[in-house]
Amino acid sequence: MASISSLGIGSGLDLNGLLDQLRSAERQKLQPIAQQKAQQEAKISAFGRLKAGVDKLQGAAQALNDSTLYQKLSASVQGDGMSASASDAASPGRYDVAVTSIATAGTLATTRVDSLETSLTDAGSTLDLAFGDGTTHTVALEAGSTLEGMRDAINADEAAGVDASIINDGTGYRLVLSSRETGADAGITGMTFTGLSAGVTLGEDAATARTGKDASLTINGIAITSATNTVEEAIQGVTLSLTPEAEGNTLSLTVSRDDGSVKDAVNKWVSAYNELQSTIGRMIKPGVDGTSSGELIGDRTVRTLESRMVQDLTSSVPGGDFSLLSDLGVSLNKEGKLEVDEAALDAAITDSPAAVSAFFAGDSEEAGMAGQFSGTLKQILDDNGMLGNAIEGAESRVESLNERFTRMEASVERTIERYRQQFSQLDTMIAQMNQTSDYLFQQFDMMNAQLGRE
Repeated sequence: MASISSLGIGSGLDLNGLLDQLRSAERQKLQPIAQQKAQQEAKISAFGRLKAGVDKLQGAAQALNDSTLYQKLSASVQGDGMSASASDAASPGRYDVAVTSIATAGTLATTRVDSLETSLTDAGSTLDLAFGDGTTHTVALEAGSTLEGMRDAINADEAAGVDASIINDGTGYRLVLSSRETGADAGITGMTFTGLSAGVTLGEDAATARTGKDASLTINGIAITSATNTVEEAIQGVTLSLTPEAEGNTLSLTVSRDDGSVKDAVNKWVSAYNELQSTIGRMIKPGVDGTSSGELIGDRTVRTLESRMVQDLTSSVPGGDFSLLSDLGVSLNKEGKLEVDEAALDAAITDSPAAVSAFFAGDSEEAGMAGQFSGTLKQILDDNGMLGNAIEGAESRVESLNERFTRMEASVERTIERYRQQFSQLDTMIAQMNQTSDYLFQQFDMMNAQLGRE
């Protein structure tokens, strides 16, 4: 049987071109399946984006449902040189903080060495360090150590309590030790070398000593000392951080309820809800003037999601001063998005913080509006929830369409193969007819020649 490449040779007809046209026509049967598959894949992608938006909204709702949000305190400082933070253990109050001095680290330098190349130690050499709390530490020095070698040995000793560096004072070189921690106890107070090489007189230079100091301050007249510039628990639940600018100044510290965190949480939740509504709007938008419609237009999952969210937003919360979301200045507009009356929300948070907490968080996980809303979204997001089932259904339809496509494609190929066989037979038959025709014409020409006919 002739192959496709030889079709038409016997007949002179463009059978290959005709077969290609038939193939294209047959493959049109695959287009509806491909389009349905593309639609389902677009739905899967859209459901994924929808799920991400719902997940973000649930996170914002969970933040509102956290009762500790409404118990947070903030610390503010008037003046330079001090910052403060407050934990849940703090209590509201106002404090005058007078800073006499901040905590400093002790430093001490050695006497001068003329050259960095000079070998200073013999075998068994050590450096003995003394600190403000009466403790000591010994650093072992290798034989033949230079000033740089001593520096490196000190810095490699994690228990040394000091960092070492070298300063050139213009005449020679000095080893400078700085306490790794601030405060009087951690401050270096002395150093002694043993086992130095003959003729080496290296030792501490008392004139360079700078003792470590504790931070000294008063809080509402009460004297406080701290080994570091991070003063913790002098005021219960409050941490103060001092910088040099604070010395000699009296600063005002106020610890108060952190209303800003509550308002920020409400606004983040409103923003997440409105973002989700915008996403849904694009997904269910009908096509206009040739534009394509949204991937989820007419989808029951989206309608159910919107309905359940609106139900939670408009339901009342019993037992408190605020029963509706609109009582706090948050309401749904005509476009289905949330709007915030900033003045009303500020007033509610400032004047009735306990009532705001009761409305959003309640006294149990799903007692408040935010808890109910979060619970609804959790059901929707669960593996066996509405969105999960919708994605699973779309994926199942894609798999089924893939199988249909494969079967239909095989059917198309069988049809084309049948056409090819028929065309091959036609080509052969026409070739034979042409051969017969040529033979008959030859015979007729011979007969005419014999009879003298032209």
